[in-house]
Amino acid sequence: MSATADDYRWMARALELAERGLYTTTPNPRVGCVIVRNGQMVGEGWHIRAGEPHAEVHALAMAGELARGATAYVTLEPCSHHGRTPPCAEALVKAGIGRLVVAMEDPNPLVAGKGLARLRESGIEVLFGVQETEARELNIGFVSRMTHGRPWLRLKAAATLDGKTALNNGISQWITGDDARRDAHRWRARSCAVLTGIGTVRDDDPQLTVRAIATERQPLRIVVDARLETPLNAKILDGGPVLIAGAVDDAERIAALKRRGADVLILPNTGGKVDLPALMTELGRRGINELMAESGFKLNGSLLREGCVDEFILYLAPALVGDDASGLFNLPALTSLADKRQLVFRDVRLIGRDLRILARPA
Repeated sequence: MSATADDYRWMARALELAERGLYTTTPNPRVGCVIVRNGQMVGEGWHIRAGEPHAEVHALAMAGELARGATAYVTLEPCSHHGRTPPCAEALVKAGIGRLVVAMEDPNPLVAGKGLARLRESGIEVLFGVQETEARELNIGFVSRMTHGRPWLRLKAAATLDGKTALNNGISQWITGDDARRDAHRWRARSCAVLTGIGTVRDDDPQLTVRAIATERQPLRIVVDARLETPLNAKILDGGPVLIAGAVDDAERIAALKRRGADVLILPNTGGKVDLPALMTELGRRGINELMAESGFKLNGSLLREGCVDEFILYLAPALVGDDASGLFNLPALTSLADKRQLVFRDVRLIGRDLRILARPA
């Protein structure tokens, strides 16, 4: 059984619906569902937030009796286990769905093919893999957490065309224009958490909240601060959950930060710094799907060296500031171009007057 043009059309609609949960579903995946009978949409829905009905439940409620014998298009394999909500695979069987088209298998080991098997056992015709790439991209953080036990880390940076992120006196605001900063807030809003370093906190005193676009959920803010030097009056300690990742078990400083509302996690490596891979694992355990790093060149370099970076979001301003300024990454000098870190461009476009490059390690 192969997919038809209508299968792709209706799955595209299901993906549009799934994207409506871009800023709200964490730690759950973004899922959309469309139910079609005789070429007409009779029900549709999307998952809004954890603990609330899944996309299939919304679509079935809208379709009612018209769901019997219809085709359901779902962007992610229907769940087969009891979590906060009943299994959607059973709901589809009970509703009498005649055919199911699914974009991708659920990477969650609790589901992973079991939902599709349950539907096939019930005599429902199942077509799998329609627009799988698009569905996977929409939930790339959830896939990372389920398959690797850690979030998908996007490293965001703004630089001049000659690759400089700040002047030597620390001034970095603003290199890019309003449009680029607004676009960065969209990426921040879809992230479960935003990570920065103590250097950025000291130099820029950022809030790291989503302000440029409307959102009902603020991401967790994380500060990599080996010596627990975050000032108690830092803006990042205001207005929402904060995690300080340190490397020294200083009871007095920990208590002071906790009084300011911060959660403190001590994860030292053998060099007395924060163990970044261990931090990624812990964030995965806490349900963080997508993580956005907005830090200085030192932490940028450390994240890259330790294999934590999955994707780059680079905003390049049409400006030059010269060699005597801070660069993007604190990386060791190379003696051979064969050792360069190769990237693959995923998307390149103008955002206002600035250039945005999305790239991933090759």
